[in-house]
Amino acid sequence: MSEIIHVINPMSKWPLASQFGFNLDILETNLINLGVVIGTLLYFGNEVISNLLNKRKEIILNSIRDAEQRYEDATEKLKQANRDLEKAKFKANEIRIQGSTQIEIEKKELIYAADRDSKHLEESKNIAIHLEEQRILEEVRREVSGLAFQKTLIILNNRLTSQLQVEMIDYKIDLFFNNFQVSTNL
Repeated sequence: MSEIIHVINPMSKWPLASQFGFNLDILETNLINLGVVIGTLLYFGNEVISNLLNKRKEIILNSIRDAEQRYEDATEKLKQANRDLEKAKFKANEIRIQGSTQIEIEKKELIYAADRDSKHLEESKNIAIHLEEQRILEEVRREVSGLAFQKTLIILNNRLTSQLQVEMIDYKIDLFFNNFQVSTNL
């Protein structure tokens, strides 16, 4: 039988490194074994393979549905985030405008307060100046009165003689008695 194989395939006696061609030996190539295994698998394993393929198909479809659902959720979250961003931009702009307005109001209030304080300080200064003027005038009056009194005493001491003193005392006594008599008659 080996000779038949050599006739069909004359290259079968060549060394392995130099061989090129088809091996037509059915037993040697395991074609029968492969056919039996594939046939058995197709006959008995058709349901198993179908079930495995169907399960795999369901898993893939579920994965696709989950991915689509996650995509829709992510898209909705992105839309919500964009809406929130727009709200935040609007709120930030509103806060910026309110801040500018508040700054202007406080600036005006500070100017008004500074003006009011300036006027109050001016009034306080004027009152202090007026009081100081009054004090100085009072002091000058006291000194002038004191000097006038001293000068008057000096003049009186120089002009007042004992005769003039006696006349003045008599005059005052007469006035006193006249007033006393008038008040008792009433």
